[in-house]
Amino acid sequence: MAVPQDILSEVARFCEERTPVELRDRLRLECSARGNAITIVERRPPWNPSFGTDWTTSEIAQLRRDTARGTWSLRWQGRDGRWHAYEDTRPSRDVGPLLAEVDADPTGIFWG
Repeated sequence: MAVPQDILSEVARFCEERTPVELRDRLRLECSARGNAITIVERRPPWNPSFGTDWTTSEIAQLRRDTARGTWSLRWQGRDGRWHAYEDTRPSRDVGPLLAEVDADPTGIFWG
């Protein structure tokens, strides 16, 4: 089952609002949906033009939908490239509290 469009739009708004307009040529937050998950990524242009024109992508956080319960949970990416449950928030029917946790990042796990 695909991610509901209204939820994807809410996460996209979060990404857009968190990216200052004056920095968008050097930094972007974007999101994409796949299956029951929405992944938030940070994108940056190449720092050296000889590397080409492709922007680099760093995965920041993931929201996963539990369709049986109707809730969303927050995940962080470990050094092993796997997504791990973020234990400091509970699953929520609304992605707002999860996005607020990513924004605040009290543990430093999302933004460093």
